[in-house]
Amino acid sequence: MSGPRIHLVTGAGSGIGSVVAQRLLERGDEVWLLARDAGRARELAERHSGARTLVGDLAEPARLSWALGHQSPPDRLDSLLHVAGTVELGLVGDLTPKVWQETLAVNLMGPAELTRLLLPQLRLSRGHVVFVNSTSGLAVSGEWSAYGASKFGLRALADALRAEEHAAGVRVTSLYPSRTATPMQQKVHQQEGKPYDPARWIAPESVATTLLAALDLPRDAELTDLTVRPGQ
Repeated sequence: MSGPRIHLVTGAGSGIGSVVAQRLLERGDEVWLLARDAGRARELAERHSGARTLVGDLAEPARLSWALGHQSPPDRLDSLLHVAGTVELGLVGDLTPKVWQETLAVNLMGPAELTRLLLPQLRLSRGHVVFVNSTSGLAVSGEWSAYGASKFGLRALADALRAEEHAAGVRVTSLYPSRTATPMQQKVHQQEGKPYDPARWIAPESVATTLLAALDLPRDAELTDLTVRPGQ
């Protein structure tokens, strides 16, 4: 189809998602940003001039259908970019159901439901779904159980979606960044009781470059799983 490519990005408020949204806008693509509420939508629209917004809270997956049904999402999508995420560290013996539920909602159930709701638009454009996972979706250390479980689940979601939608021409990529210099990483260091030095970790711009490489790959190929680790 002619015209600018159309993307929906979650997690555009900071870090990797913010860089991805800005780069897509700078190259002239049409960008939609998912915001958890109207106030956040205004903040995102101010930060990313030219972007459009949709309001829907990934922490409440069961309400996403109602929320999108009262708005006007794009009628086709070239990509759905799942970048939003949340993390709470803790011992299995200490984590409460509330932490588990919130982590699984934002990191797994929300993305699953948002994908379900937007699959018709993605099929129409033979679009691309990118899940920004984590190396915690490949192996998990102590105190990372809830986050790791959500990311292992996200990997399963991506693999199943790829198998199901390949015939429709929908590409699916899982991106597994190691520790990246974002506000989430700063929070992790606070929870770990360690000093935070962003220079030690991957720059969000580098992860964004990797994501866009997968997105821009010619149609004859598909990047399915990409791991990004610190280069120094």
